[in-house]
Amino acid sequence: MGKRIFDIAFSLVALVLLSPLFFVLAIIVLCDGSGGIFFTQVRVGKNGKTFRLIKFRTMRSKSEASGQLTIGSGDHRITRSGSILRNYKLDELPQLVNVLLGQMSIVGPRPEVPRYVALYNEEQQHVLDISPGITDYASLQYFHESDLLAKSENPEETYINEVMPAKLQLNLQYIREQSFISDCKIIGRTVRKIFA
Repeated sequence: MGKRIFDIAFSLVALVLLSPLFFVLAIIVLCDGSGGIFFTQVRVGKNGKTFRLIKFRTMRSKSEASGQLTIGSGDHRITRSGSILRNYKLDELPQLVNVLLGQMSIVGPRPEVPRYVALYNEEQQHVLDISPGITDYASLQYFHESDLLAKSENPEETYINEVMPAKLQLNLQYIREQSFISDCKIIGRTVRKIFA
């Protein structure tokens, strides 16, 4: 209950304080090609319940049809403004709305798409025991995940066999160790990582 109160307070304050930035980013995204301001994608949340995750659009219209993984900063599907938003994680800011709606938490395992969740083993499925989050240990460890995948000859195979299992282990570690103090540390490390 305490974590939910923190999530509501944090997301409300952040949405109010960042509203001018949201307005500016919305105009930039809207002017950079067709496809609208926001991109929504079905993700799997707590207890396997699906929801629509919200992001600022960073890719050209209908790009998801050619794959759900983004492969480095050179991915031709990413718009000019999208590369900047992704670099500073600004595209993730609309997920504060997901937090406010109770679909996500500020800190928690990043929500995955159903296609990859279907590959989880019994132990890995425990990441679905809690609400997914905007940031966590895995987000910090794989801050530039798409650039890592860009170096692979088969990015999806590398993601499924190497990256995803490693991230899930970090997710499970978070669940075992989670506390208000650890959440604050993760938030602090995330902010420092963005501005580093």
